[in-house]
Amino acid sequence: AGRLLEVAIGTMIELPRAALMAGELALQSDFFSFGTNDLTQTTMGLSRDDAEEAFLRTYVDRGLMSVNPFQQIDPVGVGSLMRQAIEAGRRANPGLEIGVCGEHGGDPVSIGYFHDWGVDYVSCSPPRLPIARLAAAQAALRSETS
Repeated sequence: AGRLLEVAIGTMIELPRAALMAGELALQSDFFSFGTNDLTQTTMGLSRDDAEEAFLRTYVDRGLMSVNPFQQIDPVGVGSLMRQAIEAGRRANPGLEIGVCGEHGGDPVSIGYFHDWGVDYVSCSPPRLPIARLAAAQAALRSETS
């Protein structure tokens, strides 16, 4: 009784509106965690389950899309929202921690983007952890040598 607990309070950024309101959200947040699977769905207007079962593979095979956006982050659309949210969030709260959760957190190419955009940490499913750690280390080394 009478103990004070220090608990970090964060905000999931899973919708384009949340990314656009990041400056205001950061004023009440210790961290942002980007739910990139949901952010990809809502930004691209795609249901992941429906798209992956119905047409995404065909789009990639025919060159209409370069990659499946649920496997590798879309740096132009989703990435633009993420970068804008990170910049606005850190302007409002310079100590804001930035994370990514979801399968993109285990993709080496996506991890490289996240590092460049100022993401502090990623989380992913346990089987993807070794490659995620390696990709994060490689991204850090690349930025040190450039």
